Amino acid sequence: MRDTRRARMSLGVLLAAALVLMTVDHRAGANSPLGSLRGAGAELLGTVESAGAGVVRPIGRFFETMAAAPDAQRRIDALRAENQRLKRDLMTQTLDRGHSTELRRLLGVAGIAGYKLVPAQVIARRGTPGFEEAVQLDVGSADGVRSEMTVLNGDGLVGRVVQVSTSTSTVVLLSDPASAAGARLEGSNEIGVVHGLGLNGRLLRFRLLDSTAQVVPGRRIVSFGSQRGAPYVAGVPIGVVEHVEATPGELTRIAYARPYADLTALDVVGVVVQAPRRNPRDAVLPNATPKRNPRDAVSPNAPREGV
Repeated sequence: MRDTRRARMSLGVLLAAALVLMTVDHRAGANSPLGSLRGAGAELLGTVESAGAGVVRPIGRFFETMAAAPDAQRRIDALRAENQRLKRDLMTQTLDRGHSTELRRLLGVAGIAGYKLVPAQVIARRGTPGFEEAVQLDVGSADGVRSEMTVLNGDGLVGRVVQVSTSTSTVVLLSDPASAAGARLEGSNEIGVVHGLGLNGRLLRFRLLDSTAQVVPGRRIVSFGSQRGAPYVAGVPIGVVEHVEATPGELTRIAYARPYADLTALDVVGVVVQAPRRNPRDAVLPNATPKRNPRDAVSPNAPREGV
């Protein structure tokens, strides 16, 4: 009981002293003798408050970050998806420009020679029974394509059609070891046969029927043509002679030519569905003659115009 009374008395004294000090401080204003004590207390309390805020603030930020994380991830995912879409659009535009350029060149060649053709795109590289190097096109019998038709691109001879379905066709490339096409030296009537060598289409073998024929590196070769234009129409550029093999005493002459068409990177090609009325001879060779307007390429009777 005595302890309780002492505690109560001490508390009462402290409260009374506090009231006196507060009254004195308030009435004295700026000249209060307790000003320095009040400033020290405020500084102490401010330090404690700052320390507490320094501890609480990172924790608050952590919880804010955790709460915002799903939205941030969604924004990141959306940005990534947009980036991928832009890349696809850019690639598509680049491919479309490339296809358009190749198609114009192809139609320009067809217009000069008078070939009537069906444009096509290579959709697969595939083997076929009896042949090693072949490609598949996205055109077939529904487009007027038949077996044993010539296939070319804007650079030169590509091969011939060997199989046809309603919507696709298979083309054996000129580079296939089983391929053979009649050929002629530019500016002459020297003829021979071009054979594929494989080798990813890097070289073709040109066997001249006349062993005394004058052939040197740089001479150009065009297709001689087949009866009724099947399987090869006349006048299609084949390649450029790179070297000639010495064959003393042989009945034929052998040369090796680099093909005009890149047979490892085919895209837009054309299937010749109607041979020209007249043999174009060397007219389709690069820089050989002015080209027609590509819009008139499929019409054999279209007028010629300057480059």
